[in-house]
Amino acid sequence: MRILLVEDEPAIADAVAYALASEGLQVTSVRTLGEADRHCTTCDLIVLDVGLPDGNGFDFCRDLRRQSAVPVLFLTARTDE
Repeated sequence: MRILLVEDEPAIADAVAYALASEGLQVTSVRTLGEADRHCTTCDLIVLDVGLPDGNGFDFCRDLRRQSAVPVLFLTARTDE
């Protein structure tokens, strides 16, 4: 399974990527939505941070849904749903 991890905080990205890779998953880690846009068509799952330096993960997902049904798992430090 190919996973695209979109997370701008290096410590979080490294920990999540390590955990996924240790389970035998192929992880591509990017820091921005611009980078994510270039990789989202080649993955089976996207782990997506909500707050990124170049935009909002919710908006990215909304735009992604117009062209793809790839599953998205949101990753956030927010306290509300």
